[in-house]
Amino acid sequence: MLAHERVPGKNTKPERIARSLLHRLGYRFTVNGPNNLKLPGKPDIVFPKYTTAIFVHRCFWYRHANCKSASTPKTNTEYWQPKFERNLQRDRGNQRDLKALDWQVFVIWECELKKLDTVAARLISCLPRETSCDLPQGLDDKALAAENQARYGKGTKRR
Repeated sequence: MLAHERVPGKNTKPERIARSLLHRLGYRFTVNGPNNLKLPGKPDIVFPKYTTAIFVHRCFWYRHANCKSASTPKTNTEYWQPKFERNLQRDRGNQRDLKALDWQVFVIWECELKKLDTVAARLISCLPRETSCDLPQGLDDKALAAENQARYGKGTKRR
């Protein structure tokens, strides 16, 4: 079995963290709804009412620019390089198709989830405010993230 065959395609840890953050921010969305499966690229998170699709990309598979997690394996490069290129081509095509259908596309990168306050600010700036909870006047949106940095990756212990 190849290494990539063991990688889960759905309900990954980055997806769960992103969904948890969105929920804490007051947003409601679909994950396995009928729209998710019919849309190009099968987005990880969908806001049908606001025609917004969110993809949670793992840096390694989608070649996140300037990210240390996006390194190319040193062995079997003749296999990996074309595979990564196909992933990128497919992803660009899916995003283009979604935009042609007047959908807003938002990408959350796995490495960005280490700083939830930054991701929260980006989400709040791109998603319609009426989908979120009513905030008291003067409350800083960044204060809504439960923690400044996610406990994420190797070497983290559950408390």
